Amino acid sequence: MTVVVCGPAAWNHLILLDRLPEPVPHMQFASASVHTVGGTSAGKAVHLADAGVAVRLHALLGEDAEGVAVAEALRRAEVEVVRHVSAVTEQHVNLMTAEGGRVSLYVATPSPADESAVETSLADLATAEVAVVDLGAFGAELIRRGVGAPVWTDLHDYDGSSAFHEPFLRAAEVVFMNDDAVDDPWALLRSCVDRGPRMAVCTRGAEGAIALGADGTRYAVAAASVDLVDTNGAGDAFFAGFLAAHLAGADVDGCLAAGAQQAVVALESAHLHPALA
Repeated sequence: MTVVVCGPAAWNHLILLDRLPEPVPHMQFASASVHTVGGTSAGKAVHLADAGVAVRLHALLGEDAEGVAVAEALRRAEVEVVRHVSAVTEQHVNLMTAEGGRVSLYVATPSPADESAVETSLADLATAEVAVVDLGAFGAELIRRGVGAPVWTDLHDYDGSSAFHEPFLRAAEVVFMNDDAVDDPWALLRSCVDRGPRMAVCTRGAEGAIALGADGTRYAVAAASVDLVDTNGAGDAFFAGFLAAHLAGADVDGCLAAGAQQAVVALESAHLHPALA
């Protein structure tokens, strides 16, 4: 069976700086500049394909040059893409530092998904072994209508109380997030599994990752050794590695280890995945 991923695919401009901008007035010289595929759903899809998982990505893409570039790059990475109509393709400018600092600027956002996009996506999701539904207005509408397959979702920098994240959390079987917005990640995971998911996973950058089962069992993995190039997409790669291992029958410890290793693929590339270069 296939994993169906629904959510953002974008065209990103990554600008590498020695430090993030200070208060204006300000001028700074970039040490590198890269145009590449972005978007959390695109990242998950390409890493799932790399791990040998049959995956199909539903994404809102314009007929603009950026949408063509995104679709072509994903095709080269052997990701099957179902393109849904948008007036423009989502675009970001990300200011990055070598240490992992980032400021993301949204310079174009896609149109709302039309009824055809929603119905087509829901029909495909219902056939999936796992439905990956990512944050965004498109994903929110899919969740509101009900997804006929086990949902895995990525809450990103969830603080434990955001109203927008709540429907995704309550619909999910497994949730992922990072610890950027909290001081106590274990408490965050506990609050998540108390609302329905059977497993909650939190990535912690150089500190590795932790997971909590609904039965209270705790798991942890150290970060894998890496020659860091760029932090974009590491969380999506971790998610994909964990999911691929789960589909192959691994236990939670094995899934965490696979996630940590898959994250290295993103961290050692200037792209979400080297196949997108």
